[in-house]
Amino acid sequence: MRKFMGLTKRNLLIYFKDWTAILFSLLTSLIILVLYMLFLKGTFESSMDSALSQAGSIADLISSKDTEAFVNAMLLVGMMGSALITVPYSCLTTIVKDRENKIDYDVSATPVKRWQIIFSYFVAAALSASIITGILLTAGILILSINGGLGLSSGDVFKAYAAVILGSVSSTAFFMMIMQLFKTSQSSNAFFGLLSAAAGFVIGAYIPVSQFSDGIQTFCNIFPATHVTIVIRNVLMRGVLENFDASTGGIDNGAFTGALREIFTFNAKMLGNDLKISSSVIYILVFTLVSLIAMIFIYSKTYRRN
Repeated sequence: MRKFMGLTKRNLLIYFKDWTAILFSLLTSLIILVLYMLFLKGTFESSMDSALSQAGSIADLISSKDTEAFVNAMLLVGMMGSALITVPYSCLTTIVKDRENKIDYDVSATPVKRWQIIFSYFVAAALSASIITGILLTAGILILSINGGLGLSSGDVFKAYAAVILGSVSSTAFFMMIMQLFKTSQSSNAFFGLLSAAAGFVIGAYIPVSQFSDGIQTFCNIFPATHVTIVIRNVLMRGVLENFDASTGGIDNGAFTGALREIFTFNAKMLGNDLKISSSVIYILVFTLVSLIAMIFIYSKTYRRN
């Protein structure tokens, strides 16, 4: 256990010593923030106007403050969802660097068991990703609370951090399989560029996933990060939706908030069927377990070839 902890600590220190890697891992989230200020806010507001137009006279009961809080919360959710893809991937680049510099040969020559070696990479990356995304979530909640608040209870905040940890672990497990296919930093960096470009679309940061066809929605929801984003969206925006219901006084029996949930993807949709939040959580857990098993198997095969 001491050897495993030593390897884990070593991998943690390597990541946190490279501040440029941390910055670039958050680049997609920063891009979403810039795009939000340029035009994404207008896009989400247009979708809100569309929902309000369907609400008829109820639209007059919705305050601009609540609308602003809703759109701002969408921004935070989009930033968190993209970070839960790019940050875990960036944390795992240590694997490729060790392979490129032949450090993995030295590690493999030690009496440490193979599963402990690969698991030390996984634990270090999952911890690093949880810390970085946790800091991002804290900053987002504090800023939005100052600007008007999300109406979050202490239970909601706890669930949000739990979802972030779950997302960090599941994405790390998934990318562990992919990272073992790269032999050079150049190839992993090239893939990171593609991943950063696609992340915002897959988790619905730019366009709600519900706006895509059923086939594309199913494809997007194959990835655990999309389900985690939906879980975070339900947690962080619960208070805002309750404010909408309180404003309407139940006149529409929740039809307006129901339309918002449909438009802005509050439930994952796979093969044309809507999934409950509990089903999404189960999917994430199963996907993570399968990824961990595959991760150990792939590393064992790679180790034998070396």
